[in-house]
Amino acid sequence: MTRRSHSLEPAAWWAVRRAQNLKPATYRCPICGYRLHAMSPHVLISPEGDTSRRRHAHAECVAARQLTTYDEWRKTQPRGPGLLERVARLLRPPKRP
Repeated sequence: MTRRSHSLEPAAWWAVRRAQNLKPATYRCPICGYRLHAMSPHVLISPEGDTSRRRHAHAECVAARQLTTYDEWRKTQPRGPGLLERVARLLRPPKRP
């Protein structure tokens, strides 16, 4: 079995879910480049949740690669004002020059 050099496209976060199929198909893991049988337990990974670009990968490869999940990515994003802050802004009288 030959190993090809594969790499994942850059993405801010990845959606990861379990997959297993009874279809007799073979995929190639985008992380390690080895074959992946559809009937074996594996995962589907989608860059930034775009299911049209989803890929089948070994669960072990995904765990070793430590792909950033949506929840991890959201924690790094700046937070906007909360609901109470927005309501308070609306209720404040406008500043006069």
